Amino acid sequence: MGMAGDGSVLVFILLILASAALTPPTDELSDGVTREQGKKKKEHPPPLFHPDTPSNVSTQLGAHAYLPCRIKSLGDKSVVWIRNRDSHILTVDRYTFISDERFTAWHEADTQTWTLQVRYVQERDEGSYECQVSTEPKMSHFVYLNVVSPSVTIVGESDLYVKSGSTVSLRCVIANALQQPAFIFWYHGEERVVGRTDRVVFLERKSADTSVSTLTIPSLTLTDSGNYTCAPASLRIASVTIHVLSGEHPAAMQRGSAALPSHGLLLALATSLLWLLEGAT
Repeated sequence: MGMAGDGSVLVFILLILASAALTPPTDELSDGVTREQGKKKKEHPPPLFHPDTPSNVSTQLGAHAYLPCRIKSLGDKSVVWIRNRDSHILTVDRYTFISDERFTAWHEADTQTWTLQVRYVQERDEGSYECQVSTEPKMSHFVYLNVVSPSVTIVGESDLYVKSGSTVSLRCVIANALQQPAFIFWYHGEERVVGRTDRVVFLERKSADTSVSTLTIPSLTLTDSGNYTCAPASLRIASVTIHVLSGEHPAAMQRGSAALPSHGLLLALATSLLWLLEGAT
């Protein structure tokens, strides 16, 4: 009976040892993958810039610019926007670190895009901007902002000499525009040309990037003399000066709108005449 009991204990011990031999080590999972590897599998994948993130953005002078930065698997990392020309940190996540309130960053929920917004773009805003992710080492994507400045010109001479009673049409051409201006105002001196039925402003869209605003002034009087300015919204201005001449100076004009000889030309003619007179004496 004692021998049988000892044999049972021995068999029990052998079974325990066999079971331990068949059990994987504590640092190994049932599928043969180590626990350390299992932890790594559960870790968030590293951030990656989306391949369709643009490297160049073009925006018209005075409009709003949007510089997108698409990042996959951002996790708990921060997104920093930096202006390269002076290495100024503009934003960190949604926080702004520049006194210029035109700069903001925003991120829409459930998207991978962090966008830097520059409102009312100025020419000095053109340049490279860096979207940086706070990994170690840092990872960056650069976006170049191109500022497009449409040309604004008034057709013809900058000084017009016209006879009183004549009609003048001033044509202001806005060309090479990414978007048409919201409005085009005309000014006579400091006063906006509005509310007068005798002055007609006509706006024509010539093409996708070109507009023409025409100001027609009939029956000119001496009070119509002065500076006229074409002012498109958020763009450069263009000016012309109208000189209304009374009826006793018909010789000062050619076809009612040609410019008078310049002062330099008159001086040259006077000098030549004086030289001829001195030679004759």
